Amino acid sequence: MRVGILGAGQLARMIALAGYPLGVDFIFLDPSADACANNFGEHLYGDYSDPSLLAELAERADVVTYEFENVPAEVADFLASHTQVHPAPKALAVAQDRLLEKTFFHDIGIPTPAYAAVDSLESLEQAMSTIGWPAILKSRTLGYDGKGQSLLKSADDLKPAWEQLAGVPAVVEAFVPFEREVSIIAARNVSGAIVFYPLSENLHRGGILRISECCDNDPMQEQAESYISRLMEALDYVGVLALELFQVDGKLIANEFAPRVHNSGHWTIEGAETSQFENHLRAILDLPLGATAPVGKAAMVNFIGGLPVTEKLLAIPRAHLHLYDKTPRKGRKVAHATVRAENAEQLATLINQLATLADQVDDS
Repeated sequence: MRVGILGAGQLARMIALAGYPLGVDFIFLDPSADACANNFGEHLYGDYSDPSLLAELAERADVVTYEFENVPAEVADFLASHTQVHPAPKALAVAQDRLLEKTFFHDIGIPTPAYAAVDSLESLEQAMSTIGWPAILKSRTLGYDGKGQSLLKSADDLKPAWEQLAGVPAVVEAFVPFEREVSIIAARNVSGAIVFYPLSENLHRGGILRISECCDNDPMQEQAESYISRLMEALDYVGVLALELFQVDGKLIANEFAPRVHNSGHWTIEGAETSQFENHLRAILDLPLGATAPVGKAAMVNFIGGLPVTEKLLAIPRAHLHLYDKTPRKGRKVAHATVRAENAEQLATLINQLATLADQVDDS
């Protein structure tokens, strides 16, 4: 069985690592000559819209998936007309556009912050009368890790924020005074079976995820499962999906979803019976889905911009280092580490030790 992947970054790399024990081969399409998954399968080097490469990928892959949501939707549509593509192009198209995404949430009964589409400074000024302060201005497309976003605190912020977006279509959203940020990851296979992972509680800084901690038996689990199952059913979704949520006054409000394996689920590699990466492959190949129960207490810490000294990290008990083979660069995710513990107190200690190392190399 050969799986094609659009993109050959760290997520594709981790999918391939999960696929090796299952006897799955991989072929990647990526425009970067030094993409970090290159050593884990065949690399088709070129643009995502290259017709000859797309034709080759469609011919040689039994099923195609993608590792990030900024692949052009028309590329997924083309491939879907020639081979199996999971998740379906519709999920990609919705996730790529924040306005479509918010509207889709609204249509299927998942609450979101108040929002409005804006395409000019004048329309932004008008929208603020109903959105209120503070708010966040976001580009409709191509935003990730805090990119393409500006916090609006007063009318003085509107013009510079709009100019920073260079006039691209945008969405303005009410700022949510959340108690915590959480995400839920689920997998749905071709046959329609769904499994859910425990909620992850997430800590962001500068718009980039820093720490995710598994929250087994969380009181918000049932509500989160109802939202993500509703989303998957509405999209006829196949694969792993992540839904990011804000908790406010004991209720969950949707922020965004990612139609792929997700950074907040990296703890599942060592911290769950079946990792999100293996379950993604099981889902798109229509295999039975694996158990998602946590193995003890688990968490993940990202390394942004720089790498810790390996010996120092591995000296931390129960720590597992995952290097991405990426050149360190400001604001770039270059590695993560997971930890498992027997109790919450022990886990907190281990997270703090890893976070200290992360802060020492963080140049974002």
